Amino acid sequence: MHISRLALDHYRSWDHCVLDFEPGINILQGSNGLGKTNIVEAVEVLSTGSSHRTSSSLPLVEKGHPSATVRANVEDAGEQRTYEITIAARGANRARVDGGKSQYMRDIVGLVPSVSFTPEDQRLVSGDPATRRNFLNQAASLLLPRYAQSLQQFTHVAKQRAALLKQLSDGSGIDPEYGRQAVLSGLEVWTGHFIAIGVQLTKDRTDVTGLLPDPFTRIYAPLAGEEEQADLVYEPSFDEVLLFDEPAAEISRHFQRIYPGEVARGQNLIGPQRDDLTLRLNDMPAREFASNGEMWTMALALKMALYEVVSAQRDVKPIVILDDVFAQLDESRRGQILDFARRQDQVLITVAAASDIPQGEAHVIDVAELRAQSQETDGDIAAMAAMLAAGRGAQSQGIEAES
Repeated sequence: MHISRLALDHYRSWDHCVLDFEPGINILQGSNGLGKTNIVEAVEVLSTGSSHRTSSSLPLVEKGHPSATVRANVEDAGEQRTYEITIAARGANRARVDGGKSQYMRDIVGLVPSVSFTPEDQRLVSGDPATRRNFLNQAASLLLPRYAQSLQQFTHVAKQRAALLKQLSDGSGIDPEYGRQAVLSGLEVWTGHFIAIGVQLTKDRTDVTGLLPDPFTRIYAPLAGEEEQADLVYEPSFDEVLLFDEPAAEISRHFQRIYPGEVARGQNLIGPQRDDLTLRLNDMPAREFASNGEMWTMALALKMALYEVVSAQRDVKPIVILDDVFAQLDESRRGQILDFARRQDQVLITVAAASDIPQGEAHVIDVAELRAQSQETDGDIAAMAAMLAAGRGAQSQGIEAES
């Protein structure tokens, strides 16, 4: 599988952009600030439905525009399909396949699988739990067709439940006629939905994280040295899912016990939004005991493990994105990841300096030149629009003169 053409409209810093890729290694080379990362991020969003750089859609849309569009021609086994997503600054994101009917973006998540290696990957070890949850969500979206929809539903339910808790906490918005009882009744309903969808998400994440430890441990050893032992453990907030065959009733009792605390803080205190994934080095929490180099290597091994799992489960090689990672790696690890990249169907690499371009055959794209071409196209479009406007104005004046 590979992307043959990518087009962006109003995506971050790109007003318009069209570029062609080749199978194998593609290198986007240009100085910082030209928009290299924005291009490969667009592929990540098309693939997983989200970006590792932001938790909302708003930053993905060029300022002053209501939406951004990403289109990709994808070739696989001799067939070509066109995938298009429209990212809304406000509201629901939409998608089309081969120009067909409009559907939700979540419906096409995972159809163009990709795995991204980025400078921020070290935060998978050193960062807060939200970073690791985002990794879990992207991994599950690639592996489980229904996951993106379940996650979206859970996010909505969690917001509704939190809003009711806040009402109970500060008394705001409570109907003077029906009072707290109406809010409590609503809270009971939304808590039921929260538990049902939360249990499903926890089971999905358990399934996905069950596939990762073996390849993660195996891949890390040669990268770091055979004497080093790395593993990972999923830590769900709904740990009742791991302990009971029918966890919903136990979770409901858990909510009853923590009800005063939830009302006092106006927050959901348990649930998948508080899950974590612990990476361990020699049976110790890597976040506390690993060096920067060890964290980098663990993050690299985790992404390579995800690639291996997606390849095996989906029977397709995901597109590999290497975003400015060579500047972060020593010569040995740079060679190891390059060896990995050369075995893939398609790799998209961003580099700032020509000296960072890896040796070997590759399709190199000059991003500065691409930016100049994009600005020329924008100028032509603006000039055409001005001519059309002028023509309409002249026509209007002619009509007025005749009358």
